Amino acid sequence: MTRLSGYLLPTEKEAPADAEALSHKLMVRAGLVRQLAAGMWTYLPAGWRVHRKAAQIVREEMDAIGGQEMLMPVLQPAELWQRSGRYEIDELFKLKDRREADLVLAMTHEEALTFHMAREVRSYRDLPMILYHMQVKERDEPRPRAGLLRTREFVMKDSYSFDRDLGGLERSYERHVTAYDRMFDRSGLEWYRVEADVGMMGGLGGHEYMAPCAAGEDDVALSDTGYAANVEVARATAAPVEGLPAPAAEPQPVDTPGATTIEGVSGLLEVPAGALIKALPVMRGDGTPLLVVVRGDHRLNEIKLQNALGGPTRLATEGEIRDVFSAPPGYIGPVRAEVPVLADEALMAMRGLIAGANEEGRHLRGVEPGRDFEAEWADIRTVEAGDTCPGGATIRIEPAIEIAHIFKLGTRYSDPLNARFLDEEGKERHIWMGSYGLGPARMAAAAVEQFGDEKGISWPRSISPFDLHLVTLGQEGEEAREVADRLYDELRSLGLEVLYDDRDAGAGEKFADAELLGCPLRLTVGRRGLEKGEIEAQVRRGREKRPLALEGAATAAAELWRELP
Repeated sequence: MTRLSGYLLPTEKEAPADAEALSHKLMVRAGLVRQLAAGMWTYLPAGWRVHRKAAQIVREEMDAIGGQEMLMPVLQPAELWQRSGRYEIDELFKLKDRREADLVLAMTHEEALTFHMAREVRSYRDLPMILYHMQVKERDEPRPRAGLLRTREFVMKDSYSFDRDLGGLERSYERHVTAYDRMFDRSGLEWYRVEADVGMMGGLGGHEYMAPCAAGEDDVALSDTGYAANVEVARATAAPVEGLPAPAAEPQPVDTPGATTIEGVSGLLEVPAGALIKALPVMRGDGTPLLVVVRGDHRLNEIKLQNALGGPTRLATEGEIRDVFSAPPGYIGPVRAEVPVLADEALMAMRGLIAGANEEGRHLRGVEPGRDFEAEWADIRTVEAGDTCPGGATIRIEPAIEIAHIFKLGTRYSDPLNARFLDEEGKERHIWMGSYGLGPARMAAAAVEQFGDEKGISWPRSISPFDLHLVTLGQEGEEAREVADRLYDELRSLGLEVLYDDRDAGAGEKFADAELLGCPLRLTVGRRGLEKGEIEAQVRRGREKRPLALEGAATAAAELWRELP
């Protein structure tokens, strides 16, 4: 029985003062969630219904590809994470028990499950296998924000595939791709699958599932040929620079007093920013210096740089620039540089460029990469709108929410945790693994972002907290109340989940709450409608209203509901 008169749905007229994302504002106002502390959220009954529905879609599709559900602890021995090399991750919660044993609160469960599989798998006959669970995850998020989009505690479905070899991993990965595609189709979201960086997880490669929306914290590069990649890893041919200076036989010094920025030099010399070489002095993790150069109108991509170098870097200090790079800040350049140079591939075929002269107040005109300086080459820039994708189409950039991330781990965890099996010839081999994560809460928040409007939420039918929102405008003892009571029972007998607003409240308050909560279909029973022998149905998305004949209204409403997205 879900009568609003006895249901915890504390709606609010105003959004929290710190709320910026639409999903943050509306999910609080609609009485779905409440904040306990920064990044810590409580799901109230209607909010938890949404979460459970999203999780059930995920569970059904995982079962369909042979996944076996289980459950692993959040609290884990630190030793496993030390062996995998992930213990030093800043976002990992670390603690000690009363015996001073080191423990962690898990962000993901690769270490735990690999530990078990190292003891349970003996033979190639035990593989392949897909195991998954839905469990709380903890993350020491430095900047929790945007409601459910960036939290410190959340529920995640993480599944893991275990195979004999790379070919087996590829097949398991494709099964997950099929399952995830179906999950998001069923959820009613707009989504796309994009190439992504493996980050702290490691491995051979991966994809993200993205839901486009203005509140998204990720940028995705897209084109009309179907190319889709997170800008962290996206590759594209740079748009050409118009108005480049003429090439020169050799670099020529030019005075540029006080011009220490791309904008300053570009304006002083009256050339486009793309004609400049942007030089970034960095220090590698081992303490060695490196001069990184990109086109003046491009941005260095730190993820690509780290992947190219196989480790992290940091910008050199002003003192290091003077002492190690032997150049004044603002005038550093690759010509006659005293340290190795790593150059972005977009510079490779360019001529007539301008670079720092490594002298105070001076730059060089007519610089040509390969002739005037030697460099290692790599794709280390961030793709920009207007570039050309590998398929030849123009790139556009859109913000999106990451709602899932899948990885080909290879032997990244089975090696340090010693998960092995005996093959057909009795030889010991490492298990090949995949990891596949998905957040039901992010599915819910993405739906609110994509389909919310000025009145409130507009849920897709599959994850709405209730199928229908039934409103009676009659008081106790009046015909409208009696008809609504009967209709409520008839709708429920048809298998529909109905939220019945039987409160002693005004019509305006009831309608405002119904639109705020955003169930796909609202039915209203009032005196005026009954005089015409009908009730009113309103489709939430678009707020289209239509009358339904009182006779057979429950069946007609069920049929209308099934037609909704």
